[in-house]
Amino acid sequence: MSVARMAARAWVGVVAMAAVGCATNPVTGRRELSLISESQEIQMGQQYAVEVRQSTGLVPDSALQQYVRGIGLRLAKASERPNLPWSFDVVDDPAINAFALPGGSIFVTRGILAYMQNEAELATVLGHEIGHVTAKHSVQQMSRAQLAQGLLGVGSILSSDVAAVAGIASQGLGVLFLKYGRDAETQADDFGFKYSLGDNYDVRAMRTMFEMLGRVSASGGGGKLPQWLSTHPDPENRVAKTDQRLAGITADLSKSKLNRDPFVRHLDGLVYGENPRQGFFVGERFNHPDLAFRFDFPAGWKTQNQPSAVVGVSPNQDGMIALSIPGPEAPEQALGKFLGQQGIVTVTTSRSAVNGFPAAQAEFQAQTQSGVVAGRIAFLAYGGTTYQLLGYATAAAAPGYQGAFQQSIQSFNRLTDPAALARQPSRIRLVRLTRDLTVDEFHRQYPSVVPVSAVAFLNGVGAGSDVLKAGGWAKRVQ
Repeated sequence: MSVARMAARAWVGVVAMAAVGCATNPVTGRRELSLISESQEIQMGQQYAVEVRQSTGLVPDSALQQYVRGIGLRLAKASERPNLPWSFDVVDDPAINAFALPGGSIFVTRGILAYMQNEAELATVLGHEIGHVTAKHSVQQMSRAQLAQGLLGVGSILSSDVAAVAGIASQGLGVLFLKYGRDAETQADDFGFKYSLGDNYDVRAMRTMFEMLGRVSASGGGGKLPQWLSTHPDPENRVAKTDQRLAGITADLSKSKLNRDPFVRHLDGLVYGENPRQGFFVGERFNHPDLAFRFDFPAGWKTQNQPSAVVGVSPNQDGMIALSIPGPEAPEQALGKFLGQQGIVTVTTSRSAVNGFPAAQAEFQAQTQSGVVAGRIAFLAYGGTTYQLLGYATAAAAPGYQGAFQQSIQSFNRLTDPAALARQPSRIRLVRLTRDLTVDEFHRQYPSVVPVSAVAFLNGVGAGSDVLKAGGWAKRVQ
């Protein structure tokens, strides 16, 4: 068959998919491209939600989880898609973020909760994420990508690289990185405003929420820039649009609910910033107190402790080292599973131990969409867990990194430093104010382990002479 006929047949298939892949959007009433049924949407979202909960983990506070879940479910049940299997979880992540998965799984981080001042702000963020689901924004994005490729498989929209091949990043979680267009974000803001207003929240909180996110972003406060702004751009424009929405309502917002005290009380004891119990760096060394191991990265490499892996990237960004926990298999079985994947070519294997811990190692090459990479991998048994220690680089750069890969793998060892083993996280603590205090006065009287500027952000005021009112709760970090 000629190339021209093959191309023509493929195009006919695409047109056929487009013809049968339209559905009515439940919130706009418009006919839109949809190659994914509601049952498929729900199935995918629930699958990805399991991965999020397993890889990132939930905040171990049942009262906080129930509180957030109750607000979210109340808003969702009043939306255009009340019968979806909605779920709302607070993930144990210091990033300032919130996101929605297809089918109704909504997540907010403890990082974003720390900077909120009241329940109304939380409601507008939850409402925004609910809006992405009710308007099927993820479904539209995936449908467009599938149509462009002429394929129906969900996996077809997710590019695979060696990180996915190696098991340190899930392809399913790639749906989290689907970025919505400006129109979709504005529409989700509209829904967040509408759902919150419908539940009698003071929707002026949407404005203060955007202002807070903009301030934290500009200052770099909280240790990480708000990821919610990286995928939800133009905060200044959103403040202006919120003002337009506020100008169009006739309700008396002075009688609407903010619910500051009930919200803030749920933050008492919440971990603030990075949790060292989940691992922390001292220079190039990564210490994990709860799992009692240490691991060294090469000097000068950029490192990050991610939920599913600890990674380091070379200065030239042509090499990577990662430590992760792949599964329950013993080292030999885990290595065989890795080397048996399509596109992996085994160069050498060995069963040499690492600091006395049983290990199975191999040099390999792998074919990726970006070309051939080469590296070294070791699976090591320690404390009843199998660890994956992986180093890889582009084929051209790999020979120069083999020594660094081997040195990092051999650095894995038991953590014995008493100070590292005992290190504890910082936590938000509440103070009931008996008199008005400026932020500076509050910081002097109730010192925090973070700068006064961070204390001001946490309390939704400016630094210096801005006043925290008597009778209210104020947040500090200890």
